[in-house]
Amino acid sequence: MSINKIQDEIIEEFDLFDDWEDKYAYLIELGKKLPVLEENQKTDENKIKGCQSNVWVHSELNEDKLLFKGDSDAMIVKGLVSMLIRVLSNQKPEEIAESDLYFIDKIGMQQHLSMTRANGLASMIKQMKMYGLVYQSKLE
Repeated sequence: MSINKIQDEIIEEFDLFDDWEDKYAYLIELGKKLPVLEENQKTDENKIKGCQSNVWVHSELNEDKLLFKGDSDAMIVKGLVSMLIRVLSNQKPEEIAESDLYFIDKIGMQQHLSMTRANGLASMIKQMKMYGLVYQSKLE
């Protein structure tokens, strides 16, 4: 499924909730469903710089698609990681690097995050797109 199609699905899911308390609860639920990241993958190399909480994103290439795994010690942030992984994992590196992640604004997430969480989210996106660029160059 394409990056934009997955983003549209997430937008539809968040549209089902009327208030932000319910949206936060759903975000936390998404984080709880994130597969466990193995301890040996919680390395400094995989740690996202610029996040107030601890966040790790592990990437690996499987054939021509980039797979992501992630974790955080903060529940809301773990939900954000979960959404980014859902959108970007199992996509081609160049598609990840060039993606426009419009779903964040469409669901209103940017306006409802604290400044530190918004900065952390931006750092996660930047790092995942950077992985896309790195793996894209390895495939060329």
